[in-house]
Amino acid sequence: MLAPSSRVQLTDDGKLRHFLTTEHLPRSLLEDILDTAASFVDVGGRSIKKVPLLRGKTVVNLFFESSTRTRSTFELAAQRLSADVLNLDIAKSATSKGETLLDTLRNLEAMAADMFVVRHQDSGAPFFIANEVTPDVAVINAGDGRHAHPTQAMLDMYTIRHYKGGFEGLKVAIVGDILHSRVARSQVHALNTLGAEEVRLIAPKTLLPVDAEALGATVFTDMAHGLKDVDVVIMLRLQKERMDSALLPSEGEFFRLYGLNNEKLQYAKEDAIVMHPGPINRGVEIASEVADGPRSVILNQVTFGIAVRMAVMSMAISGQDSAPAGGAHGS
Repeated sequence: MLAPSSRVQLTDDGKLRHFLTTEHLPRSLLEDILDTAASFVDVGGRSIKKVPLLRGKTVVNLFFESSTRTRSTFELAAQRLSADVLNLDIAKSATSKGETLLDTLRNLEAMAADMFVVRHQDSGAPFFIANEVTPDVAVINAGDGRHAHPTQAMLDMYTIRHYKGGFEGLKVAIVGDILHSRVARSQVHALNTLGAEEVRLIAPKTLLPVDAEALGATVFTDMAHGLKDVDVVIMLRLQKERMDSALLPSEGEFFRLYGLNNEKLQYAKEDAIVMHPGPINRGVEIASEVADGPRSVILNQVTFGIAVRMAVMSMAISGQDSAPAGGAHGS
């Protein structure tokens, strides 16, 4: 029996209908996303940076939470698929005047939107929207609360596969503010599904969720032990805006113990790559000597992110074409 998250995300024949979380999705589908992304990577290098797959479709970016990098790459991805794109800073629009979320959705559906890209500060909001939209509208989660950021995780998976060739035998360390990170949760689920040998979470106890090991990872509170012989190091941003109490003595103390510099990077394998979902805080979670160093693939992640989002959007639209005609809300 499919998990509830899979029932919402997949069509009866296993196609991607919405993309809300990497959890419980089959390995074959995650690999399809990576393979489809590979077919789009060179589009950005062409003189005409477009393919016609979403010509005539309308993508609405619904960002209830501020974002620059994620929204820009989703917008570019939709444009490169030849879609019409509408960006709504929803926090400053109708909902701030008292309109309910459902009324906002119904109005956007009346404009014949084909896809909603949703970022929301509350965990689960994209699931709610996916259950409420009409069957011919796809919903892509662009980050919800502390819950999930599946497209970021998949662009990270693409980057790892690109540089390491696959996932079997890989040891991957995710370092920093695990507690507040929706990216880390999506990364752990994807890495385990794709066959990584070991996923490690490295953080002070105050920045680890109580169920950290239940996510499917090994927990470390010491960088020397956690980084030993890993193939990939993923640093996370310290999300001070989500901290409602003093969880750290100071940023300087955090950097001393958990910030990645060349000295700590020596614990990892000699050919280990360094990643960061951005935006990076130099001197807080990562030193410039590492962020700009030869093992850093941080900017490559951004480039690959457009191709991965093109893949997810094109696959989800294809899944809508497979959805039962006239299906009910809440299916």
